[in-house]
Amino acid sequence: MENKYIKKTSIPGLLILERPVFEDERGFFKEIFHMDELEKEIGFEFKPVQMNHSRSLPSVLRGLHAEQWNKMIYPVTGTAFLAIVDLRPDLPSFAKVETFTIDDGQRFGLFIPNGLANSVCVVGDEPVDYIYLTDAYWDGSDQRAIAWDDPDLNIAWPIKNPIISERDKNNPRLRDLFKQVVDERAAH
Repeated sequence: MENKYIKKTSIPGLLILERPVFEDERGFFKEIFHMDELEKEIGFEFKPVQMNHSRSLPSVLRGLHAEQWNKMIYPVTGTAFLAIVDLRPDLPSFAKVETFTIDDGQRFGLFIPNGLANSVCVVGDEPVDYIYLTDAYWDGSDQRAIAWDDPDLNIAWPIKNPIISERDKNNPRLRDLFKQVVDERAAH
């Protein structure tokens, strides 16, 4: 039986986590996810060991980052444009891109499995606060990433001239990391 709070995407393992919001005159309450439902859907135990909070100011673009961990994200404030890319060359979904816009009109979480690159781009004038759980500790040694403006990915970013870190300005293209796979796919 399919879980009504977890939706699959076109990228295997990338899941939308969306539960109801209960509002009244005081504000609202929302559960982001239930671990038992998530683990049943992904087929393995997700054991977060670190919870992070990132704030990105207007026009900031972070990504495309692909650290070696499973991750559950939830943008809490602002309007976030997210681009997720499959970097698993052994799957038919390799190089597939999914994009999402998350804002106060529709706020949900994503489960991003190991092997995918993700980004967050701030749209509008408000900062984006972004909370995420990972099942590995960050120590700075895992800096795998893909160029945000990779022409092979052709991501339609919603802002022109984003603010980008020096690291992200120098990330390799998909073709630089997976030349043979990209060339084979382009030939078909």
